[in-house]
Amino acid sequence: MADKDAGTPRVYLARHGETEWTKNGRYTGITELELTENGVQQVLGTGKILVGPGKLIDPVKLAHVFISPRKRALATFDLLFDRVVKEALIKDEKVTTTEELAEWDYGKYEGLLTKEIRARRKDQGLDQDKPWDIWRDGCEDGETAQQVSDRLDELIKKIHTLQSPYMHGEEAADVVLVAHGHLLRAFAKRWLKYPMETPLSMMMEPGGIGILRHVITVFNAHSP
Repeated sequence: MADKDAGTPRVYLARHGETEWTKNGRYTGITELELTENGVQQVLGTGKILVGPGKLIDPVKLAHVFISPRKRALATFDLLFDRVVKEALIKDEKVTTTEELAEWDYGKYEGLLTKEIRARRKDQGLDQDKPWDIWRDGCEDGETAQQVSDRLDELIKKIHTLQSPYMHGEEAADVVLVAHGHLLRAFAKRWLKYPMETPLSMMMEPGGIGILRHVITVFNAHSP
């Protein structure tokens, strides 16, 4: 990372811990599932290593935490931060639960595997030339890629408003998003201004943390 970018605020992407459907790859949108015991331990382990004073996610440097309203994301937030930190963040009005971070609405594909979705669509006479791709084709009776993109763009505007006054490290303004696998990959694409169809090699394990930053481009008039 260039020195000029070192002081820019960060956006931390926190994926919820494992659920029963996470284990077998079923599409989990609106279905409310608890974390498995392994999922609980994943998040506790991440919190112990990465969250706390002087650690990667330092509570004193946080401007806001945005959380998906799904139970698995709310549980992950509860496990990621200790009680004192959570109480302080909530008291300072730095925690927001928002539908903008809800997982993709999979519609009729809720609870299915990718191979099951593709087989169903083939039977309907769809996707004869190329297999179903959620980033291009969206979900029947659920959300299109454009709808997901639109709501994430609104959230990104809010984050930019929070962080833009502090782009040179004037004040700590890091943001944490606690959400879901597909949704966080979509967020990363939109943060980078990529169309949703653009391939992005980013896979986050349950309970994992990703980091996004602003990149400041400096043009030197005296450069050759």
